[in-house]
Amino acid sequence: MMQEQDYESELSDIKHKLSDIHNDIRSFIESANHQHLDSVVTALKDNYSGTIVRHLMEDVGRGLEKNMVKNCEMRGECKNLLSNVLQNNAGLIKHGSVTEASIEENRLELKKLRTMVPYDKCDICFAEASDILSGQVTLMRSMKIYETNKGKRQDISKLPSQVVVDDILDPLCHQKRFDILKAISGETKSFSALSGLTGLRGGNLLFHLQKLADKGMIIQRHERGDYMITAKGFKVMEAVNSIYTDLIPVDDS
Repeated sequence: MMQEQDYESELSDIKHKLSDIHNDIRSFIESANHQHLDSVVTALKDNYSGTIVRHLMEDVGRGLEKNMVKNCEMRGECKNLLSNVLQNNAGLIKHGSVTEASIEENRLELKKLRTMVPYDKCDICFAEASDILSGQVTLMRSMKIYETNKGKRQDISKLPSQVVVDDILDPLCHQKRFDILKAISGETKSFSALSGLTGLRGGNLLFHLQKLADKGMIIQRHERGDYMITAKGFKVMEAVNSIYTDLIPVDDS
C-alpha cells in the first residue's frame, strides 16, 4: 500500500514538472523575437528542401503506380512522361522561390501530353498527375515559397460571367450534386454508395453524375468503376469551404 502511494506521489511530481516545462516553452515561444523565428524557419527550409524534394519524387512514383490505368499498352511510356513533368515541378522547391510562370509551364505540359494520347481512359491517369501536381503546389504555398498574384487585387469586372455560371456555379446549384462532391472529396465512391448517400436511383443519379463529369468536376476510374473528384472539382470545393468559413460566424458555445 505504501509503495503504491509512493508511485502516485512520484507520478504527481512528474506531471507537475511536465506542466512547468510546457508553460516555460509556451512562454518562450510567445516572447521570442518574430524576426528570429523567421530566420530559423528559412534555415530549416534550406536544410530540408532536398529531403522534401526526394519525398515528393517518391510520392510521384507511388501515386502513379497505384492509380494509373493498369491494363494499357501505353502505361509505361505515359508513366515516364508524367513522372518527368511532376519531378521537374517538385524540383522547383530547391530554388527557394517558385514563380507562377514555372508552375503554369508544367501544367501546360501536362495538358499538351494529354492531347497526344488517344483514349478516354487516359483522363484517369492525367487526373492523377494533376492531383499530384496540385498537392505539390499546396506544399509550396505552405512553405511560403510560392504565392500567386502577390500584392494584386483581382479585377472582378473581368470575370467571364457565362463561363463562371456554366462551368462552376451551375454544377454546384443542386444539393444532390453538392452532396456527391462532398462525399468524394475525401475518397472514391461507387455508384451504389452514391445512390445510398443521395437517395437517387438509376437514371436520376446518372443524370447528376454526368452533369458533374461534363463540367470536369468528377471522373469515373473506368467503366463501372468508382467515381473520383478531379483537381478542378476539389479546388472548387476548397473555394466554397473557404467562402463558407469566412461568411458564417463560428459558434463558440
